[in-house]
Amino acid sequence: MADAPKVLIVEDEMMIAEYFKIIVENYGYAVCGIARTADDAVDLARENDPALVFMDVRLVGAKDGVDAALRIHDIKPVPMVYITGSREQETIDRIRTNHPSDILIKPVLEEQLKEALERFCPR
Repeated sequence: MADAPKVLIVEDEMMIAEYFKIIVENYGYAVCGIARTADDAVDLARENDPALVFMDVRLVGAKDGVDAALRIHDIKPVPMVYITGSREQETIDRIRTNHPSDILIKPVLEEQLKEALERFCPR
């Protein structure tokens, strides 16, 4: 998988992050990191230059996924697929302050991840 497109997973629930990782790798992509906090997400994005980011909105710490995505976008625009358990309009409006490629509502199905991979990170 040395030449596989790199995907960054930002998710503070490790079971969900591992589920996403398995799916991403099963479809031939490389996971360049898993971040639990906004700051870790920015650092991993800067170090690894991902082709796609799966970004949870609510994260451990004071900053959320939108904060991280805005900082990542300043470094390099990258397709950002937001993942949230909330359908509240306030949350959706907050996501839209950045350049979302897509918004997935939890629970996220394998087919949804596969579709996002193929759509935003073609091989």
